[in-house]
Amino acid sequence: MWNEIIACNSAKKYLQDSIEENRISHAQLFIGKTGYGTLKMALAYAEKVICNGREDCQKRIENLQHPDLHFTFPTINTENAKALSENYLSEFRQFIKQNPYGDLDDWNDFLEVGNKQGLISVAEMESIIHKLSIKSFEGGYKILIVWNADKLHNDAANKFLKLLEEPPEKTLFILLAENENVLLPTIASRCQSLQFYRLEDELIKQKLEEKQIEENKIPAILHQAEGNWNEAKKLLKHNENQHKYEHLFGLWTRSAFQAKQNPKKLKEIYNWSQEVAGWGRENQKNYLQYCSEVFRQALLKNYGSEELVFMEFKEENLKFDKFSYFIHGNNIEEILHELSEASYHIERNGNAKIVLLDLGIKLTRFIHRKAS
Repeated sequence: MWNEIIACNSAKKYLQDSIEENRISHAQLFIGKTGYGTLKMALAYAEKVICNGREDCQKRIENLQHPDLHFTFPTINTENAKALSENYLSEFRQFIKQNPYGDLDDWNDFLEVGNKQGLISVAEMESIIHKLSIKSFEGGYKILIVWNADKLHNDAANKFLKLLEEPPEKTLFILLAENENVLLPTIASRCQSLQFYRLEDELIKQKLEEKQIEENKIPAILHQAEGNWNEAKKLLKHNENQHKYEHLFGLWTRSAFQAKQNPKKLKEIYNWSQEVAGWGRENQKNYLQYCSEVFRQALLKNYGSEELVFMEFKEENLKFDKFSYFIHGNNIEEILHELSEASYHIERNGNAKIVLLDLGIKLTRFIHRKAS
C-alpha cells in the first residue's frame, strides 16, 4: 500500500523508519487535508504494523475488515441508525474504497444526509473504549484510526483524552485532522504530530495525464486544486458542469450590471438564486468557487497579467475581455469576500435561497464601482 500513496515521501520515510527502529508512538496525529493522502498513509502504516508482510493479513486490511483495525468517524442520528461508526461501517468501507482521498463533504454526500453535520459523539467513545478493552485478535497491535478527529464533540474529546492517558496495552491511535487548532490542546500534546503538505503539481499532472485529460485543461485544474488530489478529481467532474456554471455566471453578472438602469433585472437575479439554491450543498460550493476564480482571472486580465490567465468563456454572448474591464482593485476585495462568506454560510447550513439572493443583489453595487 505504500506504493499507492501519491508522494508524501518525507512522512512515508519517517513512519517506515519508526517501524524498523521499533519506536512506534502510541498516539499519532496526521495533520493535513484528506486530499494530501492522510488516510492512505494511515492505512499503509496500519498494514505494516499489524501484518508485517503476511499476505492474508494484508488483504484483510486492504478490504478494511481486519478485526484489529478499528475506525471512528463523524456520523449522524437517523430514524434507522444511531450516530455510531459501527452502524455505518459498511458504507464507510465502500466510500473509502471508492475514494480514499475523499473529505467530509464527500462523505456527507455519499450518505445523502443533506445539510446535516456529522460528529463523533460521546456514545461513540464509549463504544470504542469497550472495543479496545478486548484483547487483539492476532495478539499484536490494535489500531484505531480516527478520521476527521477535529469533529470530536467536546464531551467525546474529554473521554478520548482519558483513553489516550491510560491506553490499553499494545494499542495505537492514529488521529487524522485537517485543523489541529480545533482539537483539544491536551489531545494534540499527547500525540506525535506529523504534518502533511500539498502534493507537487507535477505528480498531480502525471495522474491527470494517466486519466487522458485534455492537455489544455490541466493547467486550470492544477491552479485550482492547490496540491490537493481530491480537489483535482472534483475539478475533473466540474468540467462536466462547466457549461451550466458559465451560463449561470453570465446570467447573474449581466443582470447585476443592468439592474441599475432596469430594476426588473432583479427578478432575474432572484431566479438565478433560486436555481442555484435548488442544487446540493457541495455543488453550490463548487459553483461559488468557480465564480471566485472567474473574478480573480478577470482581475489579472484587466491588469495585463496575460501569462497567468487560463480562463475563457465558450458562450458566444459572453466576452471575457469586456467583462474583465469591470473587475479591478476597487471592487475585487468585496466581491471575493462576499463569495467566501456565502460559501461559509452554505457549508454551515445557512438558508441557501437567502444567502444567494443577498450575494446576487450585492454584486449590483460592486460591479458599477469605478476603478480608483
